[in-house]
Amino acid sequence: MTLMTTQTAKRLQGKTALVTASSRGIGRAVALRLAADGADVAVTYQSNAAAAQEVVDAVVAAGGKAIALQADFAKKDEIENLYKEVLNAFGSLDIVVNNAGIAGNGNIADVDDETFERAVDVNFKGTFYSLRQAATHVSDGGRIINISTGYTHSTFAGTGVYTATKAAVEQLGLALAREVGGRGVTVNSVLPGLIRTDQTAPIADQYDTFAQMMPLGRIGEPEDIAGVVAFLASDDASYITGQYLAAAGGLVS
Repeated sequence: MTLMTTQTAKRLQGKTALVTASSRGIGRAVALRLAADGADVAVTYQSNAAAAQEVVDAVVAAGGKAIALQADFAKKDEIENLYKEVLNAFGSLDIVVNNAGIAGNGNIADVDDETFERAVDVNFKGTFYSLRQAATHVSDGGRIINISTGYTHSTFAGTGVYTATKAAVEQLGLALAREVGGRGVTVNSVLPGLIRTDQTAPIADQYDTFAQMMPLGRIGEPEDIAGVVAFLASDDASYITGQYLAAAGGLVS
């Protein structure tokens, strides 16, 4: 038996959402969940147009509205153009989920310049450029949600570059929350733990080991994060801003 009412399921009806890097993984789950809750969704991708179109097709098949847009989140001009395309397609923008990011893993002594710079360009600079656009273009009462990582609070060896760029994103969000709060816009960061995605597939053989460390006894699924994002995007979270919300199975406090 489910307690979800039709009103709850469609609590984002009439809203428009931009979810970056949403052709797979967490971004895909977020796009599908926001659409299920009633939002029109812009699905973005860097290179896999077919995967993005599959997400759009799933939304449309369920009775929703979605479009697929390409952008490289290391390039300012493409991010700026992305916002223009979203506004041209939907007329307004109510929800932005900054999910685009790359791992950039490796011990600090071993990370090469190219890996470091790409992580900074995508995770930090790309999110900054997106936030700068969102600060101007998100409607009054809108929602801006950054996907960070629980590793900013519980760092492991080999994750230093990744966590440093994500920690910078959290600080940008904290400042922006104070800058746009007067318009009723909220800005929050979601901190996932270990989530079963393509990005973590290289350590799939360690999933069971990590699961034993979790108070909930399992690693996360993309849908776990999508549910948290959907809550923050809704009116139920209208008085929550400038927060870091860990969704890490209890491993991160």
